[in-house]
This record gives sequence, C-alpha cells and structure tokens, in this order.
Amino acid sequence: MTDGQAMTDRLLIARRGLILAGAGLALSPGAALAALPPRLAFSVFRNGTKVGEHAMTFSGDEANRVVNTQVDMTVKVGPVPVYRYKHSAVERWVDGRWASIETTTNGNGKVYKASGRAMDGFVQLAGPKGATRGPADAMPLSHWNQASFRRPLFNQQEGALLKVRCTQVKPGHWQIRGEAEIDDFYDAQGNWLALKGKLEDGSTLEYKRI
Repeated sequence: MTDGQAMTDRLLIARRGLILAGAGLALSPGAALAALPPRLAFSVFRNGTKVGEHAMTFSGDEANRVVNTQVDMTVKVGPVPVYRYKHSAVERWVDGRWASIETTTNGNGKVYKASGRAMDGFVQLAGPKGATRGPADAMPLSHWNQASFRRPLFNQQEGALLKVRCTQVKPGHWQIRGEAEIDDFYDAQGNWLALKGKLEDGSTLEYKRI
C-alpha cells in the first residue's frame, strides 16, 4: 500500500462524512438543531504538513437545514504529488430530523458515490459495495453534530455502518475508537473546532479551524 493510499483509506473511515457536519441534533427525534455559523473551514495537516482544506456551509433554518461539504487534499513526497483526494457531500435535515446525505469521492481519479436516506423504520444505505439497511436512528459520521455520537454511525463515503464507540471525555471533547482513532473538539458554542487522529500507517491527522 502506498503512503498516500494509506492516508486516504484511513480518511475514508474518519469522515463518515470526516468531515463534517454536526453540532446540534438533540436526542429527541424532532428536536431543533443548534445555531450554527454559515460556514466552518479547516486546514488539514498530516504529520504537521498542510495537505488541504475541508469546508462546510450551512443554509436554511434550524428545522430545515442543508449542509454542503467540500474536501480537497494532496499528499506529496517531496515536491511530487502522489495522491489527490476530493470529497463532496450534501446533507439534508427536514422538520428538525436528519433526512439524507449524498456523497461523491474522487481518490486519485477513482470516483465513487454513496448515500444514506431515512426511511420508515430504517436508514437505507448505498455505496460502492452495494446497498444495505441501518437502524432507524443511524446517522452519518460528519463530526459537526455532537449528538450523533450517541447514535449508530455510518461511513458517508462508503454507505456502510461503522464499528466504533464514542465517548465524551469532557464537554467539548469526544473520542471515537474502533475502526478509527479520532478526537473531535468543540468550542463554547458547541461548534466543531478541531480534530486529531491517527492514520493506519501511524501518521497523524489534524484539523485546525481557519
């Protein structure tokens, strides 16, 4: 496995949507989402070297919200690019409930799509390996929404359920362990602030809000 591919494989797990999304779904199904800024953007670092940016925009109101995510990364060995990664996602909320997500990922020219959609009694998932059903309360791991850590999570890039456990270390700090090793951090308003993680090859991944 190449150095760039190892990073990307771990990134795919980390994002579940890594990338982004969440800070406000309360545990009750119809609860309103917390107030969010119109945009959250991060510089992404691998082993201390900047490799790209991750940006999310939020539109609509607390009940009906659309979250758009764009991720663009390039891994280099010296001055030579060895891996390019792009990811886009559109996450929708209707009447204060998570409704759907659609994603497109391009890893070094290989493009694939995935999706998740809330149905009556289950979440319909689809990805490169086919379709499956998740629990009715499953949500994408998209990081902006802290309350999602108390629910079953799925990988928004692969359309597959994740085997992870999420623990709140203290207010504003969540740990994700299992198929991924990630720590997410949030500011006093509950908005996503930073991410630290370890990739499969032992390198470090860090998000710093711009």
